[in-house]
Amino acid sequence: MRLLLIRHGQTPSNLKHLLDTAEPGPGLTPLGQEQAAALPGALAKERIDVLYASTLLRTQLTAAPLATRTGLEVVVRDGIRELSAGDLEMRGDAEAAETYLTTAFAWSAGNTGLRMPGGENGVEALGRYDAVVAEAAATGAETVAMISHGAAIRMWVAARAENVDVDFAAAHALRNTGAVILSGTPGGGWRAHRWEDHSLGPEDSGPGESGPAGEAVEGAHG
Repeated sequence: MRLLLIRHGQTPSNLKHLLDTAEPGPGLTPLGQEQAAALPGALAKERIDVLYASTLLRTQLTAAPLATRTGLEVVVRDGIRELSAGDLEMRGDAEAAETYLTTAFAWSAGNTGLRMPGGENGVEALGRYDAVVAEAAATGAETVAMISHGAAIRMWVAARAENVDVDFAAAHALRNTGAVILSGTPGGGWRAHRWEDHSLGPEDSGPGESGPAGEAVEGAHG
């Protein structure tokens, strides 16, 4: 199966650098709407068979133009929502962002018992994401697109792709509407073929405008 994991478009909370992970979450900024509108063109060469989005509003809004182009119904699943920030929710300071991302990448490195302060642990986070990927694979679809979230995508890919380690995922940002493209199966493993060579839409006007969940971080080994 070819798996396209695409981060949602820009939100107001991204601009404010906030860890905004609760449901339903914010909508898209004008730029985020442009990014979503650009997805069908950016993915024109992909023959998408199934389209997923998370339960957070921003992913469904990002998926809508792609659904219109493909004629697909958006399958909404809680399992691919953003990693719960717990006690860090709506914080925008550097310490909170570092704690959030280092915890997430600790899960990727195998320390899945570690718990986000006041939130979920790695067993729970990986388990829910794995379940949606397994569901998609069971459909027999050749290509599946999932509109998901920055930290969740980076954490899951670093944990599951044989050729992406924690150091790489931590050092490489995933901007709004950036994509990681993989192939494989839940039982046979995954290999990443692309990690955001460029955003699939208009780029942010400057660094730090896609929010903490998509930014590079140092020392996230866990």
